[in-house]
Amino acid sequence: MRSETKPFVLGEDLIAELAAAMPLPVVVVGADERIIAANAPARALFGETMAGRHYITVLRQPMLLDAIENVLRLSEPAEATYRITQNQRELVYDVAIRSVRVPGFSCVTVAFEDKTEVQEAGQMRRDFVANVSHELRTPLTAVLGFIETLLGPASEDAAARKRFLEIMDREAKRMNRIVGDLLSLSRVEAERRVRPTDRVDICALIRSVSLSLQPLARDAEVRLIVEGAEGVEEVPGDFDQLTQVFTNLIENAIKYGGRGKEVHICVTSHSVEPTMRGAGVRVDISDQGEGIATRHIPRLTERFYRVDSHRSREMGGTGLGLAIVKHILNRHRGRLRIESHPGQGSCFSVILPYE
Repeated sequence: MRSETKPFVLGEDLIAELAAAMPLPVVVVGADERIIAANAPARALFGETMAGRHYITVLRQPMLLDAIENVLRLSEPAEATYRITQNQRELVYDVAIRSVRVPGFSCVTVAFEDKTEVQEAGQMRRDFVANVSHELRTPLTAVLGFIETLLGPASEDAAARKRFLEIMDREAKRMNRIVGDLLSLSRVEAERRVRPTDRVDICALIRSVSLSLQPLARDAEVRLIVEGAEGVEEVPGDFDQLTQVFTNLIENAIKYGGRGKEVHICVTSHSVEPTMRGAGVRVDISDQGEGIATRHIPRLTERFYRVDSHRSREMGGTGLGLAIVKHILNRHRGRLRIESHPGQGSCFSVILPYE
């Protein structure tokens, strides 16, 4: 006697279980246009009280609602974009809407894929290309203009030729610094997941960097004061990269600290460094300059971000130095802390773990 096969029934309970198994936020809309299931990621996105409500009262955005309506009516796949602002950050989702139809049951699945990081990365790339183009265009335009002048009206004017060549030399060196910093940043980013294994004597490194910057300090009439650079243990690190970090920070303190002022470099060892969850060494580099407004501090390590663009360029800055510092310290599992108030100077602190 042949047994009859029981027909498969796709019901709301099974739909809810399938939705719960999905890692992406999934909302299921029934044939009556009411939500019959939503998994935990979807409830976190739209709220816990979704079941039984009409999808229009939950999803709200016109482009998404139109796409769902078309799928309910025509049963053809559709795509949409869903955007919300959360904690002052715009989140972007690609939404896939699909129809499910079996004998005796039909519904529409609405799946949300978070594309926020992809969108932000794309915007960062576009901003970066625009910034690089702008930074290189300015000195390049100046050089081309002076070359044209030297080939024409100033070809026989020795004084003008000398003055123009000096400006061209300065602008060409600026372009060279920008390209050098871009290459440095690229190398650091390529190695960001490779933890350094060498041991570096931070005290010896600080003394060496301070000594190499003494001519710059003398020209700026700035006094470099190094404190506590004795008896500190070695840390795991890349000597050349850490030299770049402290050269950049101390050089900035000299340039922006003000003529006739002091720059203090204090090295301390901590058996428990809160930001490291363990032992670490801290190097505080403080100046007596004009200080930095609070609103600028979170953005100082962005590529090409400057508090004062004109002054930075006059000082020879490329706008990439602190971005390089941040990436090097990330590779070393270190931290950069910035404290500053207008009129009270600035303190840049580098914190490195012993292990």
